[in-house]
Amino acid sequence: MSVARVACRAQVGLTAPPVEVEVHLGSGLPGFTIVGLAATEVKESKERVRAALANAGFEWPAGRITVNLAPADLPKDGGRFDLAIAIGILVASAQAGSGAEVRLARCEFLGELGLGGELRPVRGALVAARAAAAAGRALVLPVANAREMRLLPQLAAFAAAHLLEVWSHLAGKGELAAARSVQDLVADARGAATGPGAERPASHAALPLSLADVCGQSQAKRALRVAAAGGHSLLMIGPPGCGKSMLAQRLPSLLPALTEAEAIDVATVASVAGAAGIVGAWPVPRPFRAPHHTASAGAIIGGGAKVCPGEITLAHLGVLFLDEFPEFDRRVLEALREPLESGVVSISRAGLQAEYPARFQLVAAMNPCPCGHLGDRARPCRCKPPEIARYRSRLSGPLLDRIDLRVALEAVAEVDLAAHRAALEDGTAQSRASTDATRLQEARSRQLARQGRLNADLVGPELERCARPTREASAILAQARDKLGLSLRGTHRTQRVARTLADLEGVEQVGVPHIAEAIQLRRALAGAD
Repeated sequence: MSVARVACRAQVGLTAPPVEVEVHLGSGLPGFTIVGLAATEVKESKERVRAALANAGFEWPAGRITVNLAPADLPKDGGRFDLAIAIGILVASAQAGSGAEVRLARCEFLGELGLGGELRPVRGALVAARAAAAAGRALVLPVANAREMRLLPQLAAFAAAHLLEVWSHLAGKGELAAARSVQDLVADARGAATGPGAERPASHAALPLSLADVCGQSQAKRALRVAAAGGHSLLMIGPPGCGKSMLAQRLPSLLPALTEAEAIDVATVASVAGAAGIVGAWPVPRPFRAPHHTASAGAIIGGGAKVCPGEITLAHLGVLFLDEFPEFDRRVLEALREPLESGVVSISRAGLQAEYPARFQLVAAMNPCPCGHLGDRARPCRCKPPEIARYRSRLSGPLLDRIDLRVALEAVAEVDLAAHRAALEDGTAQSRASTDATRLQEARSRQLARQGRLNADLVGPELERCARPTREASAILAQARDKLGLSLRGTHRTQRVARTLADLEGVEQVGVPHIAEAIQLRRALAGAD
């Protein structure tokens, strides 16, 4: 046949829309043309496909070759179409053997070709496999992408290391191995080191970190446990070296393991982003992202020319740690406001829109002043009041209003070091950590049983039903709203924190102690009181 049609998948956000690769062999002067709104890297596949077919021992067809990627109005990028184009050329030139069309109709093909015919990994294989299964077809993908199938072994996916293996399958001369049966071989696949999966996320969730490692900072530890119990955002203010980063890195260890559905969501995001460290891990760890303060709005929120997920999406169902919080660009900080409320981020470009999940826990850290020593008993502050005011004004009121917990840290004193050593030696620190972990898990279980979600996500009538304080506590909250100038959003967030404090104590009713502590945990920046 002179025309062949091969099924493939593009990638738009967290979806994999179908693409039909049409290959036509015509007469005329030799040529190779790819049409269908293909990006530069797709058009470059001409040379990869030509070399791969030649080095695999196939004959390059004479005449003019036209490849159409349909639909024509869907943008296509990456090397994911290489395998489908090569298969289309083999089928159109009758080099795939009899009966290839029948097998072709049952499969979709995804993979980048090396010049020798080897298959290299691509981004978004898990998304494409799920979409192919929904369409009733199996996905043929590179061996290096087989690790992504471990979460959904029921998907019909087959792994191949070389173009010749796919040709043997189509020609009826051999069968491809199911992707789930080659998962143990993925670690040895050298192709993974050269593909997009070679990236490794800034994740510390798998490290054996514990709050028992942190010296002193009892109030900050308390705030971190409250944040972990209710899913609340947290801002820590303190001088350099007081343990802000250490505390933030230990939040993932306080959180429970991902459920199966959550693990699939995290792995899907990681697959699209090419974060192999998460996709290949088992169990899937909670993400911990810590971008540098020079990161752009596109890197944090997502976007770019190809509309890629940003750090807030890579931190989905995990922790986003922003150190040196005021040093981030003002546009970056203000762009965090909507995702903090909605849990999603919508990115629009000319002719392309994508929506990414962004249910992350924000943990931010900052110094109390530009020099970092305001309120430090050991080192005097060198900053003038206008400088301090300018430094703090980088954080807008609406942004601060969306942060549930704000806690001040002090420099670690010698007495804290001595107490920490003693607690480690007698095992008190480890025992306390174990007890707190049990209490935290029980608090989260109460929330899920009562309302089906964490307290940080309570809204509207559900908030009033689940977090209604007693009459005395309501009076204190009303006084705090007047004296501290709490907005309605700030009042609701205080109620949510108070509900979490009550859950940590195993108390059904939100009382005066819970409201009082929630207000204390929402005080202004250190030194401003």
